Formats: sequence, C-alpha cells, structure tokens
Amino acid sequence: MSEGAYQRLWDSSHVALQELLDQEQPLLEPVPDRERHSFQYKLSSLYLQYLGLLRRFDTLYDQMVQPQKRRLLRRLLDSVAGRVLELKDDLVRADLSEYHCLDRVLQDLRFTPADLEVPIPKYFLLEQSNILKERELMLAEILWRMKPATSSEHFPEMTRTEAIILLQRAERARQGRLRATFMREIRKEEEQNRKIREEGWQKFSQDQAAVSIQKVWKGYLQRKRTHRDRQTEMEFIGMLPSPIQVDNLGIMSQAGFAEDVRRLCQTEREEEFQLAMVTTHDSLKETEGPDIKEKLKEQIRQWFIECHALTGRFPDYPDESLGGSYLIFSDKTPEQLKMELEMQAQESKKRDQEKNKEKEQEKKERKKKEEEAKTRKGEASTMLKVSPSKFIPVINAGHEEYIHVWRSRYESIHPNQSFDPKTLQMEKKKEVEQEIRIQVDELMRQELKNLRLAVDREEERALKAPKKKTGKKTGKTKKEKDLTLNRSLDSLFEELVVSGFLRKSETVPLRDYIGDWLYLGSTLNLANKLPMPSLFDVRQNVALYAVLRLGSPDIHSMAPLIRSILLVGPSGVGKKMLVKAVCTETGANLFDLSPDNLQDKYPGTTGVQMLVHMVFKVARLLQPSVIWIGNAEKNFYKRVPKEEKEMDPKRIKKDLTKALRLLHPGDRVMLIGTTDQPQLAEPKGLCRTYERILLVPRPDYASRYVLWRRMIEAHGVRVTQGLDISALAKVSDGYTPSHIHQAIQSVLTERRVLQLSKRPLVASEFLGHLAKLEPVYREEEESLKDWYFKTPLGRKRVQLIKDQDAEEAKLAKEKKRK
Repeated sequence: MSEGAYQRLWDSSHVALQELLDQEQPLLEPVPDRERHSFQYKLSSLYLQYLGLLRRFDTLYDQMVQPQKRRLLRRLLDSVAGRVLELKDDLVRADLSEYHCLDRVLQDLRFTPADLEVPIPKYFLLEQSNILKERELMLAEILWRMKPATSSEHFPEMTRTEAIILLQRAERARQGRLRATFMREIRKEEEQNRKIREEGWQKFSQDQAAVSIQKVWKGYLQRKRTHRDRQTEMEFIGMLPSPIQVDNLGIMSQAGFAEDVRRLCQTEREEEFQLAMVTTHDSLKETEGPDIKEKLKEQIRQWFIECHALTGRFPDYPDESLGGSYLIFSDKTPEQLKMELEMQAQESKKRDQEKNKEKEQEKKERKKKEEEAKTRKGEASTMLKVSPSKFIPVINAGHEEYIHVWRSRYESIHPNQSFDPKTLQMEKKKEVEQEIRIQVDELMRQELKNLRLAVDREEERALKAPKKKTGKKTGKTKKEKDLTLNRSLDSLFEELVVSGFLRKSETVPLRDYIGDWLYLGSTLNLANKLPMPSLFDVRQNVALYAVLRLGSPDIHSMAPLIRSILLVGPSGVGKKMLVKAVCTETGANLFDLSPDNLQDKYPGTTGVQMLVHMVFKVARLLQPSVIWIGNAEKNFYKRVPKEEKEMDPKRIKKDLTKALRLLHPGDRVMLIGTTDQPQLAEPKGLCRTYERILLVPRPDYASRYVLWRRMIEAHGVRVTQGLDISALAKVSDGYTPSHIHQAIQSVLTERRVLQLSKRPLVASEFLGHLAKLEPVYREEEESLKDWYFKTPLGRKRVQLIKDQDAEEAKLAKEKKRK
C-alpha cells in the first residue's frame, strides 16, 4: 500500500470513530433489568466495532512513516485498546459471564468470525526488541555458566576417541536396522509378486488381459477427469486457491518485504524528527526567547500597576501550583482578578461556617440514607449502565487534533514523509514559552516583594492553592519494606535464575492455540441454557485480560486493573501453552512459583517472605512479567495429602496475597495460575487471590475439526479428499488438543510422510493411536462445571438464569389465564 492508501484508511477510520463516539452517550443512561438483552446487544455491537477500529489503527501505526502522525496514532491506538478492555468489563457485568455469544451481533453487522479476533499491536515486541535481546543474552550467559557444574555431576568424562567409537557404533546399528526393515519389505513384495505370477497369469487369456488393462486405464482417466472437475468446482466456490492465487503468494512475500522497508524508513524519519526537535527548541530559545521574556515582564508590571491603582495595594502573586503568571493572562481583567481574590477570602469564611452546619445535617442525613439505602439497593441491582470511561476523553482529544491539524493536509506537501516544520515550531514555541514563564515568575516574585517593601512597606503574601477536600480517612497504605535494599538488580536476577524461579519461556505465538468459535451460542442463551465456551473464546479472553494489558504501560495504567488470572480445565487443553503465549506476545519474563518448584528451597517463613519479595521486585523492575503457578489448587488445599506434607504447599499463601495487593495500575506484573483439580482448594481463598477465573473446556466439534486439519498441515502434509477430517472430529470427542497432537505425531513419522505419494493418509490410521490414550470423561468435565458455578460470577450467572426462567413461567401462566 502507498502512503495515500494509508491516508485514506486513516480518514475512513475517523469517520467510523465519530459514529462510535455518537453511540457512546445513550449507553451512559441506566436501563432496567428487563431490557437486559437489548442493552447487551448494543454493548456487544459497540465492542465489535471498536475491535475493528483497533485493527485499523494497529495497521496504520505499524506502516505510517510520518513521525508526527505516528505520535497521534499511538495515542489513538492505546486509547481504543483501553476502550475495548472497558467494554469487555461492562460485558462481563451485563452477561455475568467471562464468555459472550456474539454470533447474532456478528451476523447483523455483516462481520466474519475473523473480526472477532483480538488484534495484538505489533509495536509490543518491535519497540522493545533491543531490551528483549539484552535479557536473553543475560539469561543465556547465566545458564551457560551453570552448565559445567550440572554436566560433570551426571555424565562421566570421556576421551575424544571413545566418543567417536561410541557414535560410530550407534550409527552402524541404526543403518543395520534400516537395512533390515527395507530388506524385509522387499522380500514381502517379492513374495506377493511371485504368488500373483503363479496364480494370476495362467488364468487370464489374451482378451481377458486386454480387457483388464482397458479397465485400469479407463478408470485412471476417469479419476483424473473427476479430480480435475472437482478441483475447478472447488476453485469456483472459493474453497481452494486458484493457480493465479498461488502465483500471488510471491507477491505477498514481496508485500511483507515492503512492510519491513517502511519500518526502516520510520526509524530514519524518527531520528530526523528527534534531531529537529532539539534544534528547533534551541533556535526558538535563542531568537525569540529574549523577546518573550521582556514581553512577559512588561505585561506583569502593567498588571501590578493596574491592580495597585484599583485596590490601593499590590496583588498577591499566584503560586506555581495554580499556574503562576499563566493565571494572570488567561483573558482576565484586573477587576476580575480582584473579584476572584475577594471571593476566595469570603469562601474561606463561609467554609468555616458551613462546616458546623454540615456536622448537624450529617446526623440527620445518615438516618435518611440508611432508610433509603435498602430501597436503592434493590433498584440499583435491576439497573444496567456502562461505567464512565477514562479513555473516551483521550479518544476525543486525538479525534479533534486529527480534524483541526491533519485532515486537510495533503501528502503532496511532504512527499518524503518527513516532519511538518510549522506544526513542530508551534508545539516547541509553547514549550519555550512555558519554560521562560517559569523563569520570569521567579524574577517577578522577587520584584513584587521589593515593590511592597519600597511602596507599601508590606511583607510578601503568597497566594496559596486551596486545600482539596478529602473524604473519610481509610486505612493507611503501608509501604512495602525493601528486604534487598543493598543488592543490585543483576545479583537478584542471577539468584532467581540459578534457583530455577526465573525461566526462559518457549516461543509460542497466541495464534498457535487453535480453536474455532461458538456458532450457536445465542440460540442456547435464548433457550436459557449455559453454553460451554470454545477454545477461540479462551484465546480471545487471554488476549484481552493478559496480552493487551501487559504489552503497553499506557493501557495498563488506565484500563480496569486485573492482577491475576486462573485457568481451570482438564490436563491437555493447553493451559501452560497459553501462559507461554502471553510471554511470547508481550516479551514478558516468566517466573515459576509452582509448589513443586518451591520444594526444599528458601525454607521457613523468612525464606518464603524473601523469595516472594525478590520475585515481585525483579518482576516490577523488569516488567512486563508473568508469575506462573502450576497446580494452583495446592496453595489453597482444604486438606494437605500425607505425601505432600513435607512439601508444605500452603506456605506461600499469605505472602503471595500481600504481594498482589501492592500491585498498582502501571505495574505490568500478572499472576497466572493453572489447575485441573480446583475442587481440592478452599473456594474463598482461591477466588479472592485470582480475580478472573477462565474455564478451559474440552474442544467442541468445530474446534476439533480445525485442530485435526491444522496440525496435520503443520507436518507438511496436504489434506486430501480421501482423508475424512469430519469423521476424525466426531470420533475424537472427549480428547484434548494434546491427545490429537500425540496421535498425529505417532502416525506421521518420517517414513510415513515419504510414502504419502504412493499411499495417501486415511482416517482409520489415527484410530489405533487414539484408543491407547485416556480421554476426558464427561464426569470430569461436569465436576469442573459444577465447581465453576460455585464461584462468585458463576453463582450470579446461575441466579440470573433462574430469575429469567421464573419470569417466563409467570408470563406463560398469565397468557393461559387470558
């Protein structure tokens, strides 16, 4: 795409943004509970449209070259992502569920399931690539230093000749085994051919042989024609790529190369812009700085004279916290300033009088409030409303800047996509004026003091900022004691790596967590049934709750705070894979505080306290960070099993909850727990520690179909019509993605892949390997569902369905009576 195409995309994005901003205002009005479905529909529609806008802004910020436009796009990208997270939070409160059925909204908006995918901004990894490389080098160096100690303990020393002889022996044995298998197959084929020659050739006459050859040849031709016709039909309906599209793959690779070239241009233009910012600032300070300084001094002196002529005394100079001299020249006359100063003095007297009256009124109002609170609670619980947004003002400001500054700018003015010097000069002029104003304020305060002493013989009276009203004092926030005050970050990092608490995460993109979305969710909801989430829903929630928050400090500081997530599901559904994907997409460090990893390390209460402090301190200093706890139920056991009493899995419980409370907006640290047996834990402690609980179920039919197809194709095998993927998806009901992966690996060996040209894959080949694996039975899944519906959000959801069933029953009875 050219720069003009990106400009047109930007223009159309702001048209869509204006429409979305117009839809925001009606949602702020409270809606009764009986209109819940319409409220959810509007909220879901707004959420999906913001997702599409986020995808556009991500593309624009990634490929636009002009540095000033990119700064505005970055603010818009972060604020739109934050608004998506706010709407997700509102959807959870409206649906009383972490998963939402958006198929009806998707159909009405004429979107595709691909529009449901949460886009992960590309700058998350691109802009911190240097930092990530430094961390990887540091981690690799520490691990390399640990290698000699571990290798000498487990492996005996061996000379070079002994090692060569051992390798030669193993290689000869391998080649011998291969030869034996090949010879065995050759003998079998020869035996079959011999039997065919002895039995078959003698029975056929010349005519019969000709007929059989014709049958084979005609069958071959017909199969070829059928395959070609089928191919053209599939190409026509868009199910297979045409030869032209295959040729276009080369063009796609060229387009990817063009994107990389544009990113290089971005860095060049950014360096030019940074240099221009410094030079413009310095030149403005040298050329226009003295004139601005003298002009400000004259204006302030004139204000002194006018105020003295009106009031008979020199004015109080505004404090720096109030804006300094900026307050003087904010389009106010001396008379207005005089009135403001007098009003402030009168207000201070009135406040003292009102305080006494307020104390008496508070006693009366408390009684009224206690009586009204009972009725209000019932009304508030039946009203639905969108929470006020922190990101809408930022979006509005960015939208207005685009309208006033960039909408009317044409690309012909700056063909090389360099910065705009006029806009830069205006911005820097404001900065220079502000810097000079602060210097002038210091000088004029001293001058005012001298004038008072010389003319009125008065001491200085500083105009203090009014005190902010504070509410009732809550408990004092205790600061965390630094137990490692005298230690460097490098030493703490190395200690955690050596102890095994800081690990190198595997590179797993989030898109590799394969799964299809839920197609009939709205239909089940209308029938008041609880649909199980799909693997696509799980991937979407992990992207929203973890990836978007950890990827950007601006998003994390303003978005609804989430400190911890718990992934609940049977073993093999990909919970650990999701943890690795979060680390991969955000470049986060991976800390392992699993109970098994804690055994025989940092014993005693002081040891655990020191460990938790070190982990959270390093995690905050090297954010983003993910703290993973496998088998999270063990930290909250109802009863500790006898075989695990020595491990003492509950010893980290108190320090972990205290450390989590100290995380604030801007601390990009997240605790992610995984468990397949949450029933063994105390529900209150587990639900208090983990703010979001995501149920990861067995894959449904749609997800199993996609899993089989994608995993087979990942082995370099093209799925043909002879391989019935639908049958495999039906047969593998109850099996997890891990089971499917194991079965595919067992079948698609290197030797079997080489035989595909002669013997295509058949679905029956996978059945024997699946039968050897133990599936997830419905009883296990039902027990997990029952546990989930005992969590706070699950209980609310069940109660909502009961209330809806009761209302429908009442309506049905009333209709019968009529």
